[in-house]
Amino acid sequence: MMHLGVVRVLGLVSIVDLCRLNSLSPLSSSSIAASAFMSVSRQKGKFVGSLKTEISMSVSSDDNDNGKADFKPPSPKLEIPDPLLSLTPGTWAFDTMSRRVHEDILTRTYEENKEEFESPAFATAKANFFALKSELENAADTPLTHLDETEAEDYQDWFKILEPYVQNKDTWLSAPWMVTEFYVYRRLLQALGYFSKGSNDKQDQITFQYDPFVKQKRAGLYTSPGSAEAVMSKVESLPELKDQEEACALAAAFALWGNKMDLSIWPADVSSASSVDVFTDILDNANDNLLHDDTDKLTQHCLSLLNKGGGRIDIIIDNAGFELVTDLALADYLIASGIAKVVNFQLKKHPTFVSDAMETDLLETVEFYANELSEQEYPASKRAGQRWQQYLAQNKWTCHENSFWVQPPPMWEMPQPLYQDLQQNCDLAFVKGDANYRRLLGDCDWDYSAPFEDIVGTYFPCPVCALRTLKAEIGCGMEIEQVQRAKSLDENWMVNGRFGVVHFGTGNKK
Repeated sequence: MMHLGVVRVLGLVSIVDLCRLNSLSPLSSSSIAASAFMSVSRQKGKFVGSLKTEISMSVSSDDNDNGKADFKPPSPKLEIPDPLLSLTPGTWAFDTMSRRVHEDILTRTYEENKEEFESPAFATAKANFFALKSELENAADTPLTHLDETEAEDYQDWFKILEPYVQNKDTWLSAPWMVTEFYVYRRLLQALGYFSKGSNDKQDQITFQYDPFVKQKRAGLYTSPGSAEAVMSKVESLPELKDQEEACALAAAFALWGNKMDLSIWPADVSSASSVDVFTDILDNANDNLLHDDTDKLTQHCLSLLNKGGGRIDIIIDNAGFELVTDLALADYLIASGIAKVVNFQLKKHPTFVSDAMETDLLETVEFYANELSEQEYPASKRAGQRWQQYLAQNKWTCHENSFWVQPPPMWEMPQPLYQDLQQNCDLAFVKGDANYRRLLGDCDWDYSAPFEDIVGTYFPCPVCALRTLKAEIGCGMEIEQVQRAKSLDENWMVNGRFGVVHFGTGNKK
């Protein structure tokens, strides 16, 4: 049986060698307010006091605005620890909120959109942008404030999320990291006027729904074929393999290690040759870099779906660019093999976290691979793109955007319509990437060895597989020996994407 970290498939042939071989109905409108209790007294950067403040976190979108107030989804079996804050120098959270977001991410965002920002139509957006940047340059002393966009559809959601911290005069560093990091991107959209139709003047027309990250996402897309060709060449042969456990494991491996290619940490260079294959080296080191592997559980579950004639599988998408291509490769295999009748992509409702994917990004990726690639240079990738077009046309692939995926509440506070849809209709959900994984864990300070099943498997609405490369100082379900090994190999083992995990949870499906 091949595990995702083992560079061996079908006897002694390596993953690298093999790579080189040639009706989902829309959800009804609803909204849910879930209650959370967080301690507000702090010591050494953690919530430690006994005083509890009730926080009503609602998640609304076109799918989430008529939920029942008494709906209470299950929570983790284990006692929930404190959330991560950004107060401790030397931590990734502190570096992110005190330096990275303004010095790296926002600076790069401005440079990539400089022509637009310097135009008269962006004058207000530019002023707002630099006001936000100034706040973050003084993150330790700047209290959080509410959004100004009182007419925005998510204003009430964010008001309820932020209100305890605004009342407590928390800063960008003293409020929970998950809240403040998501809020940076929401504030950036406010600065741009992303949601403001306003009047019919030229500025409103240009800045309304302007994606400040689209250039970076497209750079990731345009440079992806060099690494993708070997993957696609292999993927189209996987459904024909006799051992579908091996085939399923390899398809999942592509999606797992594709998460390493995060544009918020490693920006794509559009000038780079698209023929360069950097993914092969990542796969070649997979054996040493996997810290927990539930591949056996995953493949057994997938084979059970295959034997039942296939099911609905959701992929909660993380990043655009090359990672999205590997997610599409996984979805391609799931349909072609018969494991899935339908693959439903859960996507972000607006730009966030630089490279997070919306439906437009997915459709643009399919279009690029199907129609823009050279058949002579990238034959397998072009064939893949054409298959993807057919899956979309036949509703074997469906897309669903939801505001829940761009807000910080833990996944055990999932709104009722989304929760019940997954519980009743989804046979397996892949949760991709680090930010989604952090929300699975509530961005809390769990013991690294705490079982994934006891945290996520007990509350998630359906069977769930998390595919994550580590980019934040949070985790669970990792054996102590593996943690010690990773620490000895790399002092930045938790944040640089070198190491990965595959977790499987049984879920609370009915």
